[in-house]
Amino acid sequence: MCKKLYAIIGLCFSQLVMANAAVPTADASLWWADDDTTGIAVDKKDTSNLLYAFKKGTVEGRFRYFFMSALNEGQLTDYYANAFGGGIKYQTAPFHHFQLALGGFYTFNLGSSNLAKPDSITGSPNRYEIGLFNIQNPSKTNNLYKLEYFNLSYQFKNFKAILGKQLLQTPFINPQDGRMRPSFEDGFYVEWSNPKNKWQGGWLYNMSPRSTIEWFSVANSIGWYAQGVNTDGTAANYHGNLSSAGIGLLGYTHQFNTAFSIKGWNMFVENIFNSSMLELNYNNTTHTTNASFIPLAGLRLIAQQTVHDGGNVNPHNAYMQKDNRAYVVSARVGIKNAQWFTALNYTRIANNGRYLNPREWGIEPFYTFMYRERNEGNANVNAVMWNMQWQMKKQPLKVETQLGYFALPDVKNVADNKYGMPSYAQLNIDVKYHFTKQLSGFNAEFLYVYKKGYGNSYNNPKYVINKVNMSLLNLILNYSF
Repeated sequence: MCKKLYAIIGLCFSQLVMANAAVPTADASLWWADDDTTGIAVDKKDTSNLLYAFKKGTVEGRFRYFFMSALNEGQLTDYYANAFGGGIKYQTAPFHHFQLALGGFYTFNLGSSNLAKPDSITGSPNRYEIGLFNIQNPSKTNNLYKLEYFNLSYQFKNFKAILGKQLLQTPFINPQDGRMRPSFEDGFYVEWSNPKNKWQGGWLYNMSPRSTIEWFSVANSIGWYAQGVNTDGTAANYHGNLSSAGIGLLGYTHQFNTAFSIKGWNMFVENIFNSSMLELNYNNTTHTTNASFIPLAGLRLIAQQTVHDGGNVNPHNAYMQKDNRAYVVSARVGIKNAQWFTALNYTRIANNGRYLNPREWGIEPFYTFMYRERNEGNANVNAVMWNMQWQMKKQPLKVETQLGYFALPDVKNVADNKYGMPSYAQLNIDVKYHFTKQLSGFNAEFLYVYKKGYGNSYNNPKYVINKVNMSLLNLILNYSF
């Protein structure tokens, strides 16, 4: 069994690294030799032996099926997609506190609309379903593969450092795992913690956004999604025209007690912009019971400003306009117990300037964030969202409902509204079930989204299609091992 797993990893690696290059056949014993053919005696419990570290490595994987369909109003185009994929990750056992990890993922199209065909009325491209495949080339939706993990890590007590391709979870850069695969990062990252404090940070020089199959420099990873318009109304054209040495991240968390914590984060994108966040959070994690509700609350303050010329001396090719400043306040209050969670959330983006964060890198760190839509790219926003979660007591079933209203600038106010998104209300109903016993490892999710437009669309369907007055159906099946 062990040799079969190694063979799978070897095949995955050869496909990912050498792409379509032909691999000559060879005697399998040259690659997958038994212990008694290596000529080396190996102690099965010798953790200081390099061969032991590779032999005792771990393998994990996932298969995923994803159905998505956008239903637009009237004669606007409806789309659907069926995607299936699988991936595997191998990590060696520790060798003098070092570990090597390697992994990748394949995606196949099981039957979908023509996602490369724009809407016949507006000329707008597909927005949602293409994200299951390859936004780099909407015509190529089959045999997509990508090397996702390739890193060397070192861990000693409370310190960990990792170099290479990895998956990060931070306020500004995060997996945003709402398609087939999340966004990945390439760089150097460290973490150190004790019971009260946690420091983390590093330097990133390459990115592989979700819905892409390649790795890009930090500058060239921006703009694969819609670029919107500049503040003067001209079409933004920063994709491929930015320059940056990379991203510096620094985060600190202090846990005062079991409930109250303070967190600070800074993201410096060299030559483009800088974002900072301060979070105060009250969320008791140790005294939750079925009988009594306990309070929770949170406050996030975000400040953002341009660095140099925002990525390009030509403002039409810059990601952020020179001297742009943005300020955000996001807050929540709520109650919870072992089965229930409910909270009222509010976000205010001030009217100083647009809040920007590359959609290729992660979701926005707002309490009002709802899956399948964002408020990034806007200034002068008021958003309110109520959410409720219910965990069934005796079954692994979880239901979450979100209802929000988002007051955005007028779609023709190009200085404050980058993507021409009208004000809207949104409803999300998310049902998750984790199978047990013989089907352990399987989980299923159904997400229904409805968005109703309330802003003036001026009878122009380009402000409607894939934005408002639409439903979005999502069915996701995962098997992890």
